[in-house]
Amino acid sequence: MTTVTATTIAAPATAIEAVGLRKSYGEKLVLDGIDLRIEEGTIFALLGPNGAGKTTTVEILSTLVRADGGQARVAGHDLTRQADGVRRSIGVTGQFAAVDGLLNAEENLLLMADLHHLDRREARRRTAELLERFELTEAARKPVSTFSGGMRRKLDLAMTLVGEPRIIFLDEPTTGLDPRSRRTMWEIIRRLVAEQGVTIFLTTQYLEEADQLADRIAVLDRGRLVAEGTAEELKRRIPGGHIRLAFADESRLATAAALFAGSAADHEELTLRIAGDGSLPTLRAVLDVLDDASVPAESLTVHTPDLDDVFLALTGSANAPKENAR
Repeated sequence: MTTVTATTIAAPATAIEAVGLRKSYGEKLVLDGIDLRIEEGTIFALLGPNGAGKTTTVEILSTLVRADGGQARVAGHDLTRQADGVRRSIGVTGQFAAVDGLLNAEENLLLMADLHHLDRREARRRTAELLERFELTEAARKPVSTFSGGMRRKLDLAMTLVGEPRIIFLDEPTTGLDPRSRRTMWEIIRRLVAEQGVTIFLTTQYLEEADQLADRIAVLDRGRLVAEGTAEELKRRIPGGHIRLAFADESRLATAAALFAGSAADHEELTLRIAGDGSLPTLRAVLDVLDDASVPAESLTVHTPDLDDVFLALTGSANAPKENAR
């Protein structure tokens, strides 16, 4: 007789959990009871138009501002009763590099190590490690005032890591960077998560950035979360997705067009456009219909709305998120 032992798969640990967070400034309601649950070792992106409450959310969760209502735990610490524990567990990088231009890169990192009360030996070890990781070793003793924007942002993030935080809040981390520097920063962020298990809470004005980096994305509008999910899940919520089939000749195109009501044929390109969300069940259904009718397609591509479409549809805003949004 064989005994089967049931195994329990542990749920992913929670890095940040918030319930009913509220915040007002005077008569202006900025956060209207938002709920968040962010797993450890993931990248979470918060999107929203100007004034949606993104920066206020970061300020509350990083203990810079006190919420008017609701509860939150960050790195297992109660946000209100254990604020010191929260601060020891997090790092915060703002929209603009908070480095001292009168010092060099090494001095900036050593100053941060001193603020974290590291002894001299550990401070120098940690500084050398971070300079190497961020490819700043050659520039370590050059004045930061001579650094490019991309180098300043790398140094800023390196300074955030001196205290070895488990959770990092990145508020518009690539604002003002050129495309090459922005992609370098993306790679650094990915490595932090993949190699060290760090949790990233990201706000960004670049929708492509959220699409490229985030495991989950939440959209904040007028102080409320109006949607949350993976990038693909959010895209599938927006009308306009379709499947594009290409055929070898006009005869097969015509036959296929007759099989799908509401489809649109392009007789010059020999393609057929069928409304669909691109999910596996939808694709299987389309391919089954073609197979039953013995009408092979030359190729199939799925077209879904991008995050720009999602943002506009969910917020009703003609303006993409900007770096100064509160």
